[in-house]
Amino acid sequence: MASTKRSKFFDNAKFILIFLVVFGHLISPLKEQDGILFTLYSVIFLFHMPAFILISGYFAKGYKKKGYLKKSVKKVLIPYLIFQIIYSIFYYVIGNEDRLTFDLLHPHWTLWFLLSLFFWNLLLYGFARLRWIGFAVAIVLGILVGYVDNVGSYLSLSRTIVFFPYFLLGFLLNGNQLRKIIRAKYSLPLGMGIIITILLFFGMAFPKDSVPWLLADSSYEHMGGMEWSDGLIRALQYGVTLLVVFGFLALIPSTQYKITKIGERTLYVYLFHGFIIKSLQALVPADSLPSISGNYLLLVILSFIICLILGSYFIKKYTRPLVELTS
Repeated sequence: MASTKRSKFFDNAKFILIFLVVFGHLISPLKEQDGILFTLYSVIFLFHMPAFILISGYFAKGYKKKGYLKKSVKKVLIPYLIFQIIYSIFYYVIGNEDRLTFDLLHPHWTLWFLLSLFFWNLLLYGFARLRWIGFAVAIVLGILVGYVDNVGSYLSLSRTIVFFPYFLLGFLLNGNQLRKIIRAKYSLPLGMGIIITILLFFGMAFPKDSVPWLLADSSYEHMGGMEWSDGLIRALQYGVTLLVVFGFLALIPSTQYKITKIGERTLYVYLFHGFIIKSLQALVPADSLPSISGNYLLLVILSFIICLILGSYFIKKYTRPLVELTS
Protein backbone atom coordinates (compact mmCIF):
# COMPACT_ATOMS: atom_id res chain seq x y z
CA MET A 1 0.00 0.00 0.00
CA ALA A 2 2.95 2.31 0.30
CA SER A 3 3.31 2.86 -3.44
CA THR A 4 1.29 2.82 -6.60
CA LYS A 5 2.93 -0.40 -7.82
CA ARG A 6 0.89 -3.59 -8.31
CA SER A 7 -0.76 -4.31 -4.99
CA LYS A 8 -2.48 -7.49 -3.85
CA PHE A 9 -4.57 -5.37 -1.47
CA PHE A 10 -5.90 -3.15 -4.24
CA ASP A 11 -6.39 -6.07 -6.64
CA ASN A 12 -8.41 -7.93 -4.01
CA ALA A 13 -10.46 -4.79 -3.36
CA LYS A 14 -11.06 -4.26 -7.07
CA PHE A 15 -12.15 -7.87 -7.57
CA ILE A 16 -14.71 -7.64 -4.77
CA LEU A 17 -15.91 -4.27 -6.09
CA ILE A 18 -16.32 -5.52 -9.66
CA PHE A 19 -18.24 -8.51 -8.29
CA LEU A 20 -20.53 -6.05 -6.50
CA VAL A 21 -20.93 -4.09 -9.73
CA VAL A 22 -22.02 -7.22 -11.60
CA PHE A 23 -24.21 -8.46 -8.75
CA GLY A 24 -25.80 -5.04 -8.31
CA HIS A 25 -26.66 -4.78 -11.99
CA LEU A 26 -27.92 -8.36 -12.06
CA ILE A 27 -30.36 -7.81 -9.19
CA SER A 28 -31.43 -4.33 -10.30
CA PRO A 29 -34.62 -5.49 -12.09
CA LEU A 30 -35.34 -7.93 -9.24
CA LYS A 31 -34.96 -5.61 -6.26
CA GLU A 32 -38.58 -4.48 -6.24
CA GLN A 33 -39.64 -8.12 -5.84
CA ASP A 34 -37.57 -8.81 -2.73
CA GLY A 35 -36.75 -6.71 0.34
CA ILE A 36 -33.39 -8.39 0.94
CA LEU A 37 -32.27 -7.73 -2.62
CA PHE A 38 -33.40 -4.11 -2.33
CA THR A 39 -31.33 -3.68 0.83
CA LEU A 40 -28.27 -5.28 -0.78
CA TYR A 41 -28.72 -3.18 -3.91
CA SER A 42 -29.01 0.04 -1.90
CA VAL A 43 -25.95 -0.66 0.24
CA ILE A 44 -23.90 -1.73 -2.77
CA PHE A 45 -24.77 1.43 -4.69
CA LEU A 46 -24.03 3.56 -1.64
CA PHE A 47 -20.32 2.74 -1.69
CA HIS A 48 -19.11 0.46 -4.51
CA MET A 49 -18.51 3.14 -7.16
CA PRO A 50 -17.16 5.69 -4.63
CA ALA A 51 -14.67 3.00 -3.50
CA PHE A 52 -13.72 2.23 -7.11
CA ILE A 53 -13.33 5.95 -7.79
CA LEU A 54 -11.20 6.51 -4.69
CA ILE A 55 -8.86 3.70 -5.77
CA SER A 56 -8.69 5.20 -9.28
CA GLY A 57 -7.69 8.52 -7.76
CA TYR A 58 -5.03 6.83 -5.64
CA PHE A 59 -3.39 5.57 -8.83
CA ALA A 60 -3.54 8.97 -10.56
CA LYS A 61 -0.56 10.40 -8.68
CA GLY A 62 1.54 10.50 -11.85
CA TYR A 63 -0.71 13.03 -13.57
CA LYS A 64 2.20 15.48 -13.95
CA LYS A 65 4.32 12.99 -15.86
CA LYS A 66 4.89 13.60 -19.55
CA GLY A 67 2.31 11.80 -21.68
CA TYR A 68 -0.17 11.24 -18.84
CA LEU A 69 -2.97 13.17 -20.53
CA LYS A 70 -2.28 11.47 -23.85
CA LYS A 71 -2.43 8.11 -22.07
CA SER A 72 -5.79 9.08 -20.54
CA VAL A 73 -7.15 9.84 -23.98
CA LYS A 74 -5.89 6.52 -25.33
CA LYS A 75 -6.83 4.34 -22.36
CA VAL A 76 -10.06 6.01 -21.24
CA LEU A 77 -11.65 8.43 -23.70
CA ILE A 78 -11.18 6.46 -26.92
CA PRO A 79 -12.45 3.17 -25.37
CA TYR A 80 -15.46 5.15 -24.15
CA LEU A 81 -16.20 6.31 -27.71
CA ILE A 82 -15.70 2.81 -29.12
CA PHE A 83 -17.96 1.09 -26.59
CA GLN A 84 -20.55 3.84 -26.79
CA ILE A 85 -20.94 2.97 -30.47
CA ILE A 86 -20.89 -0.78 -29.78
CA TYR A 87 -23.56 -0.47 -27.06
CA SER A 88 -25.71 1.68 -29.36
CA ILE A 89 -25.73 -1.14 -31.90
CA PHE A 90 -26.25 -3.77 -29.19
CA TYR A 91 -29.26 -1.97 -27.66
CA TYR A 92 -30.84 -1.66 -31.09
CA VAL A 93 -30.29 -5.36 -31.85
CA ILE A 94 -31.84 -6.60 -28.58
CA GLY A 95 -34.77 -4.22 -28.93
CA ASN A 96 -33.94 -1.74 -26.15
CA GLU A 97 -33.90 1.08 -28.70
CA ASP A 98 -36.40 1.62 -31.52
CA ARG A 99 -33.89 3.42 -33.72
CA LEU A 100 -30.17 3.02 -34.26
CA THR A 101 -28.61 6.27 -33.13
CA PHE A 102 -25.10 7.18 -32.06
CA ASP A 103 -25.16 9.70 -29.22
CA LEU A 104 -21.66 10.19 -27.89
CA LEU A 105 -22.68 12.84 -25.37
CA HIS A 106 -25.07 10.75 -23.23
CA PRO A 107 -23.18 7.68 -21.94
CA HIS A 108 -24.92 4.31 -22.15
CA TRP A 109 -25.50 2.69 -18.75
CA THR A 110 -22.11 1.85 -17.18
CA LEU A 111 -20.04 3.85 -19.68
CA TRP A 112 -20.50 7.04 -17.65
CA PHE A 113 -17.56 5.89 -15.51
CA LEU A 114 -15.09 6.08 -18.39
CA LEU A 115 -16.20 9.55 -19.45
CA SER A 116 -16.16 10.81 -15.86
CA LEU A 117 -12.76 9.19 -15.26
CA PHE A 118 -11.33 11.17 -18.15
CA PHE A 119 -12.76 14.40 -16.75
CA TRP A 120 -11.51 13.59 -13.22
CA ASN A 121 -8.00 13.27 -14.59
CA LEU A 122 -8.39 16.67 -16.24
CA LEU A 123 -9.73 18.22 -13.03
CA LEU A 124 -6.61 17.12 -11.17
CA TYR A 125 -4.60 19.76 -13.01
CA GLY A 126 -6.61 22.44 -11.23
CA PHE A 127 -7.53 20.81 -7.91
CA ALA A 128 -4.43 18.78 -6.99
CA ARG A 129 -2.31 21.84 -6.23
CA LEU A 130 -4.97 23.08 -3.80
CA ARG A 131 -4.65 19.84 -1.82
CA TRP A 132 -7.20 19.64 1.03
CA ILE A 133 -8.66 23.04 0.25
CA GLY A 134 -9.38 21.64 -3.21
CA PHE A 135 -11.07 18.65 -1.60
CA ALA A 136 -13.32 20.96 0.43
CA VAL A 137 -14.15 22.92 -2.74
CA ALA A 138 -14.95 19.67 -4.56
CA ILE A 139 -17.37 18.69 -1.77
CA VAL A 140 -19.10 22.07 -1.99
CA LEU A 141 -19.39 21.79 -5.78
CA GLY A 142 -20.79 18.26 -5.43
CA ILE A 143 -23.47 19.63 -3.12
CA LEU A 144 -24.26 22.73 -5.18
CA VAL A 145 -24.53 20.96 -8.54
CA GLY A 146 -27.67 19.23 -7.32
CA TYR A 147 -29.46 22.58 -7.33
CA VAL A 148 -28.90 22.94 -11.10
CA ASP A 149 -32.15 21.69 -12.63
CA ASN A 150 -30.85 20.56 -16.00
CA VAL A 151 -27.74 18.76 -14.80
CA GLY A 152 -27.90 15.05 -15.58
CA SER A 153 -26.44 12.40 -17.86
CA TYR A 154 -25.27 14.83 -20.55
CA LEU A 155 -21.49 14.28 -20.67
CA SER A 156 -22.01 12.56 -17.31
CA LEU A 157 -21.79 16.01 -15.73
CA SER A 158 -23.77 15.25 -12.58
CA ARG A 159 -21.83 12.12 -11.69
CA THR A 160 -18.52 13.72 -12.65
CA ILE A 161 -19.00 16.55 -10.17
CA VAL A 162 -20.76 14.59 -7.41
CA PHE A 163 -18.23 11.72 -7.39
CA PHE A 164 -15.10 13.83 -7.96
CA PRO A 165 -14.40 14.30 -4.21
CA TYR A 166 -13.81 10.53 -3.89
CA PHE A 167 -11.32 10.59 -6.77
CA LEU A 168 -9.53 13.61 -5.32
CA LEU A 169 -9.43 12.05 -1.85
CA GLY A 170 -7.84 8.92 -3.28
CA PHE A 171 -5.25 11.10 -5.01
CA LEU A 172 -4.47 13.03 -1.84
CA LEU A 173 -4.03 9.98 0.40
CA ASN A 174 -0.60 8.41 0.45
CA GLY A 175 0.13 4.80 1.33
CA ASN A 176 1.08 5.51 4.94
CA GLN A 177 -2.07 7.52 5.60
CA LEU A 178 -4.25 4.83 4.07
CA ARG A 179 -2.50 2.12 6.05
CA LYS A 180 -2.99 3.99 9.33
CA ILE A 181 -6.72 4.26 8.64
CA ILE A 182 -7.49 0.73 7.47
CA ARG A 183 -4.81 -1.29 9.31
CA ALA A 184 -5.10 0.30 12.73
CA LYS A 185 -5.59 -1.98 15.74
CA TYR A 186 -9.38 -1.77 15.76
CA SER A 187 -9.98 -1.19 12.03
CA LEU A 188 -11.10 -4.74 11.26
CA PRO A 189 -13.83 -5.07 13.93
CA LEU A 190 -14.82 -1.44 13.33
CA GLY A 191 -15.11 -2.11 9.60
CA MET A 192 -17.30 -5.15 10.25
CA GLY A 193 -19.44 -3.12 12.61
CA ILE A 194 -19.88 -0.35 10.03
CA ILE A 195 -20.95 -2.76 7.27
CA ILE A 196 -23.36 -4.67 9.53
CA THR A 197 -24.84 -1.43 10.90
CA ILE A 198 -25.42 0.07 7.46
CA LEU A 199 -27.02 -3.17 6.24
CA LEU A 200 -29.40 -3.20 9.20
CA PHE A 201 -30.21 0.50 8.87
CA PHE A 202 -30.85 0.30 5.12
CA GLY A 203 -32.93 -2.84 5.63
CA MET A 204 -35.18 -1.11 8.13
CA ALA A 205 -35.20 2.57 7.19
CA PHE A 206 -33.94 3.34 3.67
CA PRO A 207 -36.82 4.75 1.55
CA LYS A 208 -37.39 2.99 -1.75
CA ASP A 209 -37.79 6.28 -3.59
CA SER A 210 -34.33 7.44 -2.49
CA VAL A 211 -32.32 5.18 -4.82
CA PRO A 212 -31.65 8.08 -7.28
CA TRP A 213 -29.61 9.76 -4.53
CA LEU A 214 -27.19 6.84 -4.68
CA LEU A 215 -26.86 7.05 -8.48
CA ALA A 216 -26.05 10.79 -8.48
CA ASP A 217 -27.10 11.21 -12.10
CA SER A 218 -29.74 13.92 -11.74
CA SER A 219 -30.59 17.14 -9.92
CA TYR A 220 -32.44 17.40 -6.62
CA GLU A 221 -35.49 18.61 -8.54
CA HIS A 222 -35.56 15.46 -10.65
CA MET A 223 -35.17 13.28 -7.56
CA GLY A 224 -38.53 14.22 -6.15
CA GLY A 225 -38.65 17.99 -5.86
CA MET A 226 -35.97 20.38 -4.70
CA GLU A 227 -35.79 21.55 -1.08
CA TRP A 228 -33.20 23.89 0.43
CA SER A 229 -32.19 21.06 2.79
CA ASP A 230 -31.23 18.70 -0.05
CA GLY A 231 -27.66 19.96 0.11
CA LEU A 232 -27.46 18.88 3.75
CA ILE A 233 -28.68 15.42 2.77
CA ARG A 234 -25.93 15.12 0.16
CA ALA A 235 -23.35 16.33 2.69
CA LEU A 236 -24.55 13.61 5.08
CA GLN A 237 -24.39 11.10 2.22
CA TYR A 238 -20.74 12.03 1.60
CA GLY A 239 -19.95 11.36 5.25
CA VAL A 240 -21.80 8.04 5.44
CA THR A 241 -20.37 6.85 2.13
CA LEU A 242 -16.79 7.60 3.14
CA LEU A 243 -17.36 5.81 6.44
CA VAL A 244 -18.63 2.72 4.62
CA VAL A 245 -15.83 2.89 2.01
CA PHE A 246 -13.16 2.79 4.68
CA GLY A 247 -15.11 0.17 6.60
CA PHE A 248 -15.06 -1.93 3.44
CA LEU A 249 -11.35 -1.35 2.80
CA ALA A 250 -10.55 -2.39 6.37
CA LEU A 251 -11.95 -5.84 5.56
CA ILE A 252 -9.81 -6.38 2.45
CA PRO A 253 -6.90 -8.83 2.86
CA SER A 254 -3.48 -8.31 1.29
CA THR A 255 -3.01 -12.03 0.61
CA GLN A 256 -2.59 -13.43 -2.89
CA TYR A 257 -5.55 -15.57 -4.05
CA LYS A 258 -6.40 -17.15 -7.38
CA ILE A 259 -9.04 -14.48 -7.93
CA THR A 260 -6.59 -11.65 -7.12
CA LYS A 261 -5.38 -11.64 -10.71
CA ILE A 262 -8.85 -10.65 -11.89
CA GLY A 263 -8.39 -7.44 -9.93
CA GLU A 264 -5.94 -6.42 -12.65
CA ARG A 265 -8.62 -6.92 -15.33
CA THR A 266 -11.65 -5.24 -13.82
CA LEU A 267 -12.00 -2.93 -16.84
CA TYR A 268 -12.76 -5.96 -19.03
CA VAL A 269 -15.43 -7.17 -16.64
CA TYR A 270 -16.86 -3.67 -16.37
CA LEU A 271 -17.07 -3.08 -20.12
CA PHE A 272 -18.39 -6.50 -21.16
CA HIS A 273 -20.71 -7.59 -18.35
CA GLY A 274 -23.44 -5.31 -19.66
CA PHE A 275 -23.78 -7.41 -22.80
CA ILE A 276 -24.44 -10.51 -20.71
CA ILE A 277 -26.82 -8.90 -18.22
CA LYS A 278 -28.82 -6.95 -20.79
CA SER A 279 -29.12 -10.10 -22.92
CA LEU A 280 -30.38 -12.06 -19.91
CA GLN A 281 -32.89 -9.34 -19.12
CA ALA A 282 -34.14 -9.42 -22.72
CA LEU A 283 -34.49 -13.22 -22.68
CA VAL A 284 -36.00 -13.83 -19.23
CA PRO A 285 -39.82 -13.41 -19.12
CA ALA A 286 -41.07 -10.74 -16.72
CA ASP A 287 -43.45 -13.17 -15.00
CA SER A 288 -40.51 -15.33 -13.88
CA LEU A 289 -38.78 -12.50 -11.99
CA PRO A 290 -40.43 -13.22 -8.61
CA SER A 291 -39.14 -16.80 -8.57
CA ILE A 292 -35.66 -15.75 -9.64
CA SER A 293 -35.43 -12.93 -7.09
CA GLY A 294 -35.69 -15.40 -4.21
CA ASN A 295 -32.86 -17.59 -5.44
CA TYR A 296 -29.98 -15.70 -3.79
CA LEU A 297 -27.37 -18.43 -4.25
CA LEU A 298 -28.04 -18.61 -8.00
CA LEU A 299 -27.62 -14.84 -8.33
CA VAL A 300 -24.36 -14.86 -6.38
CA ILE A 301 -22.94 -17.80 -8.35
CA LEU A 302 -23.97 -16.31 -11.70
CA SER A 303 -22.34 -12.98 -10.82
CA PHE A 304 -19.17 -14.78 -9.73
CA ILE A 305 -19.05 -16.82 -12.94
CA ILE A 306 -19.47 -13.68 -15.06
CA CYS A 307 -16.51 -12.11 -13.23
CA LEU A 308 -14.36 -15.22 -13.67
CA ILE A 309 -15.08 -15.48 -17.39
CA LEU A 310 -14.75 -11.81 -18.29
CA GLY A 311 -11.71 -11.40 -16.04
CA SER A 312 -9.93 -14.38 -17.56
CA TYR A 313 -6.67 -14.22 -19.48
CA PHE A 314 -8.50 -15.57 -22.54
CA ILE A 315 -10.88 -12.59 -22.68
CA LYS A 316 -8.05 -10.12 -22.13
CA LYS A 317 -5.91 -11.74 -24.81
CA TYR A 318 -8.51 -11.49 -27.55
CA THR A 319 -10.17 -8.20 -26.61
CA ARG A 320 -7.17 -6.17 -25.46
CA PRO A 321 -6.74 -4.34 -28.78
CA LEU A 322 -10.32 -3.12 -28.41
CA VAL A 323 -10.15 -2.22 -24.71
CA GLU A 324 -6.60 -0.94 -24.37
CA LEU A 325 -5.85 -0.09 -28.02
CA THR A 326 -2.75 -2.27 -27.91
CA SER A 327 -1.97 -5.51 -29.62
